[in-house]
Formats: sequence, C-alpha cells, structure tokens
Amino acid sequence: MDDHKEIERKEKKSDSSKVGVAVIKYVTYLIIFFGILWFLINYVFPMF
Repeated sequence: MDDHKEIERKEKKSDSSKVGVAVIKYVTYLIIFFGILWFLINYVFPMF
C-alpha cells in the first residue's frame, strides 16, 4: 500500500509540472502570434 501512495504522489507532481509546461508553451505561441499580427498591422498593411 505504501508503494502505491508514493507512485500517486509522483504522478501528481508530474501532472502539475506538465500543466506548467503546457501553459508556458501556449503563452509563448500567443506572444509570437500577436507579435506577428502587430508587425503586419504596423508595417505591412500601411504599404497598401
């Protein structure tokens, strides 16, 4: 029984770290997306 509890604790720690990695990844994607959008609006669209 003790071994099973230790495995559950380890899985919970890795789950929270997976969530953190996913949040950082998607926030990075959003920053890149809005950066490209800002660049298009400020530099490309005024040319037309």
